[in-house]
Amino acid sequence: MKNFLLIALFCGILAPAFAQQVPPPPASKVDEELTCDEAEARIMQYQGMNAIAKGKLDSVKASITKAEGDLASAVTALKKCNDDIYALVGATEADVNSFRQRLGQLEGRVREMQRLTDDQLADRQDEVKQLEKSLNELAREQVSILPEFYDRIVSLHRDIKGLYREKKIKGYTVGTWAETRDCLWNIAGRQEIYADPFQWPKIWQANTDKIKNPDIIQPGWNLTVPPPGPKTSDEMKAERSYWRKKRAAAAAIAPVETAAPAAPAQTPAKKTEAGN
Repeated sequence: MKNFLLIALFCGILAPAFAQQVPPPPASKVDEELTCDEAEARIMQYQGMNAIAKGKLDSVKASITKAEGDLASAVTALKKCNDDIYALVGATEADVNSFRQRLGQLEGRVREMQRLTDDQLADRQDEVKQLEKSLNELAREQVSILPEFYDRIVSLHRDIKGLYREKKIKGYTVGTWAETRDCLWNIAGRQEIYADPFQWPKIWQANTDKIKNPDIIQPGWNLTVPPPGPKTSDEMKAERSYWRKKRAAAAAIAPVETAAPAAPAQTPAKKTEAGN
């Protein structure tokens, strides 16, 4: 009986202690091939790894909880600081948000204009002036002196100044009809001018000091050629007036008894010998 107790004590107490000394089997050895001691060693290895991982996870959770608390405190402190700053310029958070939105929209419009060519910008100088006016209005508001906006406004003012362009005015010397077939229609149609004969009113209106009748231009005249672009309201008004007079002149010389409509009016391309 005494010997049995000793054997039981050895198996129940000493054997587990001995099993702990067995090193874990290599990871390449599958579970089905493990001995009892190796299986228990692997289990204990996994338990140890799990305990270490759990400790690290608990540490990370604690760090996150602390960071969240610190962030909440920082957000509260920042809001109080901003409120104090806004009070100095007589503004609320809503006022600052509104200013931020308007400034952002203005910056977006300036970026769009920066993508235009020099010729396109030259034709849109009124828009550039309006951008500068809008920026000046923003700069007059007290909110503009806040650190968040001051540098942006200075940079935006510089960008808008960079959008100003001078219109490139060309010149053209009228040749003879016999040699160059020059008339306002043909000149406007030249590739190096507008490549569009229908733009002839632009040349006419830019040279009214010389051209009294667009059907008559003289060889040797140095004509100012405005930059290409849509006709202005004044140019379209002058063109309509030209055609009305043409139709009236054609109707005046048409036979009274005929009921047929008058022939199409002559374009500035069809010049009389006296004109060119």
